[in-house]
Amino acid sequence: MSTLTFVTVNNENYQKVFDLSMTLSEEQKRCVASNERSLAQAYVNIDVAWPRAIYLNDFPIGFVMLSYDDEDIPEKDRPALYLWRFMIAKDYQAQGYGKMAMEMLIAKAREEGFKTFYTSCDMTGPMPYQFYIKYGFIDTGTVDEDEEVLKFVL
Repeated sequence: MSTLTFVTVNNENYQKVFDLSMTLSEEQKRCVASNERSLAQAYVNIDVAWPRAIYLNDFPIGFVMLSYDDEDIPEKDRPALYLWRFMIAKDYQAQGYGKMAMEMLIAKAREEGFKTFYTSCDMTGPMPYQFYIKYGFIDTGTVDEDEEVLKFVL
């Protein structure tokens, strides 16, 4: 049986997590920052960032980073959690792992008492926008830094 977990990025696994970014297509690389850059941003935003490798059993297949900073989110939707980064390695896409990871993130947000779960995405191609909409995110009609802002009501 396959088990998906979120694992802290550390000295033993950071290179494997960095390398996951290289599996993406050129179009996908334009839509999501590299895991290396994401971890650097997590380091300088350590008070609000939650970076984790997504593991399938004992092997990293993706990366996720949440932000606990909800200052840019409308007051009526707070407290809110923001999905800052989300990626699944190319060989593991379209197999349900993204949906499984999203279900785990939504459960985490609910358990921690958040009202909404926000994200944003590039609109140059159908993905990841279609993934989020299919999952149940709502397009807010807001654009932030050339990305469409989406929310999921918990």
